[in-house]
Amino acid sequence: MPSNVQGGKAFGLQKEQQRSKLEEINQEYLEDQKYRDEEDLPEKLEGLKNKYSEFDLNDQGEIDMMGLKRMMEKLGVPKTHLELKKMIVEVTGGGSSNTIDYRDFVKMMLGKRSAVLKLVLVFEDKANGAACKPGGPPPKRDISSLP
Repeated sequence: MPSNVQGGKAFGLQKEQQRSKLEEINQEYLEDQKYRDEEDLPEKLEGLKNKYSEFDLNDQGEIDMMGLKRMMEKLGVPKTHLELKKMIVEVTGGGSSNTIDYRDFVKMMLGKRSAVLKLVLVFEDKANGAACKPGGPPPKRDISSLP
């Protein structure tokens, strides 16, 4: 990264480096024989990259405890720190770090094993896909229509 940039410019460069690193990992999955039967793999990986980037708060290429906490809160499923630690262990397979790296994240989302985080994200995607709330402003009501 050039040393003469700062602020937003430096942040943009850092984000670009991170996205290209995630793109390289996505390429590994596209070339992996184990995942060749996966339906819509390029689209899925692009979606996972975007979702992961959204919650990588420290821009280090890992989702830490606070990033996971924010993710769960945004999805409307707040968790305690103990539950978050269990989720991280469940995704990473019990590694010593308290973070989820992108490889673990993709492996969890594409894998057959069920994890709490995967269930929440899949449920959230399905909920967002279904139009359960009407769009636009609420209909006009008058006093006689109130209960």
